[in-house]
Order: sequence, then structure tokens, then C-alpha cells
Amino acid sequence: MDAATKRQVLRLMTYGLYVLTAAAEEELVGGTVTWLSQASFTPPLVMVGIRRDGHVHVVVDRVKAFAVNVLSTSQHDIASAFFRPSKVEGNRINGYAFERGPATGAPLLVDLPAWFEARVTDAVARGDHTVFVAEIVACGLQDPSAAPLALSNTPWSYAG
Repeated sequence: MDAATKRQVLRLMTYGLYVLTAAAEEELVGGTVTWLSQASFTPPLVMVGIRRDGHVHVVVDRVKAFAVNVLSTSQHDIASAFFRPSKVEGNRINGYAFERGPATGAPLLVDLPAWFEARVTDAVARGDHTVFVAEIVACGLQDPSAAPLALSNTPWSYAG
């Protein structure tokens, strides 16, 4: 298989950008993710691929829960802020205000249009990512008219 062709083909897949957060008591983490999809209607399941060499993976694997914060098309700066390790100062994570989620305690970014919390039911560790399957246990909607941020609408790529 030609590596350059493989990269081009995989970059044609559509991905959203989300900030995934988790909490292990007072340890709060967050990171931008793109490999996320709904996996079942009943029960409501999602699947997310998380890099195995990052601290977000460590916390999610330990607590078996996370939150997903949905970014809107105008929130590139927030996505970018979560490319780096988490820094918590008061009620801000990587510079953005949050409140703790009702089901998992994970940070919910207050300026984003929507969020959900999920509890991990299964995990498949292969290659450099783990795919976590999780059941949605809580959700919230702040801006129903917001359009979600897609990776194709940014200068970034995360595939191939």
C-alpha cells in the first residue's frame, strides 16, 4: 500500500472536533478529539479513539467515564487550547470556564453549545489508540442553532 495514497484517502473521512474531559476526583483533564461517533441508539452508545500515550487516556481508563464538549464552527481557539496538557486554575481548564458534570464530575465547558457525559462499557486497545465504547448518561444543550466544528473546516488534520 502506498503511504501517501493511504494518508490522502484517510483524510477524506469526515470528523468533528470535540473537547473530551474526565475527572478522577480533583484531577481534571481535557483534550481535543476527532475520532468520535455514535454507536447505538438503544442504549445510547458512543465510541471514541484516544491516544494511549496521553494523560487523558490514563484518566479515562482509570475512572471509566468522560464528558464530550461539542465545539461550534467559531471555536477553533478552544480546540487549539486542548492540544496541550491540561492546566486547571480555579474554575478554568486551559483558560476556559467549566462546571463539573452531574453524572461523572468531568469538566463541562460553559461556553460550548452542547455536552454529554458517558460511562465506559468496553475498550479495545490496538495500535496507538484505545477505542472506548461508552453509554451516554447525561447531556445538555446550550445553543441548539450552533453548527458543529468539523476538522475539514480547520487547517489541521488528524488521520493517515
